[in-house]
Amino acid sequence: MSWYVYLIECRGGSIYTGITNDVAARYDAHAAGKGARYTRSRPPQRLLAVFAMADKSAALCEERRIKQLSPARKRALAAAAPVTAGGTMLTGAE
Repeated sequence: MSWYVYLIECRGGSIYTGITNDVAARYDAHAAGKGARYTRSRPPQRLLAVFAMADKSAALCEERRIKQLSPARKRALAAAAPVTAGGTMLTGAE
């Protein structure tokens, strides 16, 4: 099973970082207000980046590393990364 670290730009310009094994379903959950508490009060605007990880442990480690970055560094990281998961382009509206 593949695991992913993803970055979402939320209303107000903040960036949410999380992990999942199904990026599209998790984004939909956030958009429907059924995701993390953070995104319930700051709805997602778009998916910024997705990073495939070897396993859940690696995803958790990378999530922690990314969460420690400044918003500017997170945006730079996202700008350099394609928004794909499992070879399928994700638009944030899926």
